[in-house]
Amino acid sequence: MSEEASPRQRTRVLLADANPMRSQLICDALRRRSEFSVALCKLNSDELLGPIRAGAVDVVLINADGGSEFGRRDLAIIHHIHLSHPEAHMILLVDSYDRQSTLDAFRSGVQGIFTFSESKFRDLCKCIHVVREGQVWANSVQLRYLLDLVKRVPSLRVVGAKGNDLLTPREQQVVALVADGMSNRQVAVELGLREHTVKTYLFRIFEKLGISSRVELVLYAMNDGNRCTAEWMPGA
Repeated sequence: MSEEASPRQRTRVLLADANPMRSQLICDALRRRSEFSVALCKLNSDELLGPIRAGAVDVVLINADGGSEFGRRDLAIIHHIHLSHPEAHMILLVDSYDRQSTLDAFRSGVQGIFTFSESKFRDLCKCIHVVREGQVWANSVQLRYLLDLVKRVPSLRVVGAKGNDLLTPREQQVVALVADGMSNRQVAVELGLREHTVKTYLFRIFEKLGISSRVELVLYAMNDGNRCTAEWMPGA
């Protein structure tokens, strides 16, 4: 029989959920484990930031609204917390996910996605411990999504008459994605940038290449660009 963890040894968990009944069930289950100290709060930034600022939390569990596929509201809360407290360890609890929602969640700042439909409760306990130690929790499918993203970010090299690069590596990536038919918003999501930042990049690219439209950029890329593998550069 294992010894009961002392208050100092316990992992302090803050559970935020829009569904009171579900959150209470999760909370009760975790409280039966001596290694956890669990508190509940509403799923909004103000309720979450108080304990985090006070240093009273080791891991934050965010149960997606209704427990179903999460949306912009959940991600906006996560992103807000991550920007103000990047050291916060956050886990998103979901029933289901797809490629885009997985990528959006990790880009927003979570370190783990726990899927109720695929895992048992003891796995949630392990997930909490793993994320507290600064590691990532994701299943094999979610990891494949992340690896595919890293591998498939393209670049398109544009050179001058003397063979010199006309664009920076980031600008080359933007050109390649625009040439693939992506909108500014899609390019922003793909590269982890703000949409306004993508517009700024395009303005600079137009100036450097002496063009004035996306159509001209695509034609320029087709005629004068050479695809190559680019090093991944996270958005500013």
